[in-house]
This record gives sequence, structure tokens and C-alpha cells, in this order.
Amino acid sequence: MHVPESLQDLADSEAVQFLKRPKIMGRICAGIFSLVVFSSLLTDGFQNKTNSSQLHCVFNHNPVACNFAVGAGLLAFLSCLGFLLLDAHEDRIASSRFKTAFQLLDFILAALWVGVWSVGFCFLANQWQHSQRPDLLLGSGSAKAAIAFSFFSAFIWLFQACVAFQELREDVPVPYKRSLDEGAVVLTTLSPPSAGSPTNIANSSTGIGISSSLTYTSSALSPYLSTPKAPRLAMMPDN
Repeated sequence: MHVPESLQDLADSEAVQFLKRPKIMGRICAGIFSLVVFSSLLTDGFQNKTNSSQLHCVFNHNPVACNFAVGAGLLAFLSCLGFLLLDAHEDRIASSRFKTAFQLLDFILAALWVGVWSVGFCFLANQWQHSQRPDLLLGSGSAKAAIAFSFFSAFIWLFQACVAFQELREDVPVPYKRSLDEGAVVLTTLSPPSAGSPTNIANSSTGIGISSSLTYTSSALSPYLSTPKAPRLAMMPDN
């Protein structure tokens, strides 16, 4: 393992350069926000009332709100970890098709998470507005944290979608590029040498270039020179 000798070496290392990429920084922030959402509700999302031991969701006693936030936060956190691992091995991906499919999947999932967190923020804020807060012993801080980081997650995933779309536009393969390149190579190979090429100069000095040009001219004009003429009718005398 290489140990950097100075802070400049540490700043120039591959790990630091990898973490400084905007896509990676956005992914890390999205993972942290998702972790806050599902961990806060997983620990303090279900509370009992002051006069009862039965657990209720802090969002208007609606278990759907708590389960939705916990499930969305956990799945978003896992997706961030998975894409971080793929980003770390992105340079080792040799197939352009797989890289394009990876970028397309990144864009689709980011756009999907923008919608999920936008709906989640509105849903959690609405349920918290109708909640009976004096009945809660704890959990009000966790509920507010879940609402706030749901709002932040929608914007960070929007940023991820924009970055993925930009990379997808830059790395999209050009159709028939290989065929066009091969055609250009064939045309270059079959094109006649220029008049100033060394081959023509050498041939002209020995007289071969003149004979070659004459042979080419005669072969090009051969259909016209070798065309048989129609026979003429001659008038014979009566004698």
C-alpha cells in the first residue's frame, strides 16, 4: 500500500481524486440523507402515548408513512452503495455497451428517486401536520429530521439525474462510426498515388511511369479503338 509522503501527494492520490468528482460527492450525500431518514424513523418512528403502551407511528398514527420512509430510505441507501462500487470499477469496464447501459440505469433510477422523495416529503409533511404532537413522548425530532432530509434528498437526486444525463450525452456511441472509419481506410488504400509520390518520381526517371500511363490510356480507350467498323457495300460493274 502506497503511503503519501506529504499532503500534496495525498491530495493527488487516486482515492481523493475519485471522491472529489461531483457525481461521487452527490452519491455520498444522497446516501447520508437516506441513512438519516430511515435510521431516525427506525429508532424513534414508533412511539406509545402517555396513557398507553401500544406503539403508534409518529406521523398521525399512520404506519404507512413510517414504513414508506423507512423502506425508501433503506433502498436509496443500498442503491447509493451499489453505484459507488460500480463507479470505483468504472475504469475497468471495457465494454462500451455495458458502460452506456450503466449510465442509462443511473439516470433512470435517479429520476425515479426524485419522484419518490418528492412524494415522500409531501406525504410526511401532510401527516405530521395532522399529528397530535402532545401525545408523543419522543419522536418529534426524528419526524422533523425525516421530513427535512426527504426534502434535501429530492434535490440531491435531481442533481444526480442531471449529472448522469450529461455523461450519457457525452459518451453516447455514434452509429456506424466503425463502418465509416473502415470505409475511409479502404478508400485511402484504393486511391491512386499522387503525382509527386516517390513511386511516380522513380518510375518517371526510368521511363516506367510513361509506359504505365500509356498502357492505362490505351486500356481505357480500347473499347473505342477496337470497335469493328461496319462493312461497306461496293458497286460492281456489269461486266
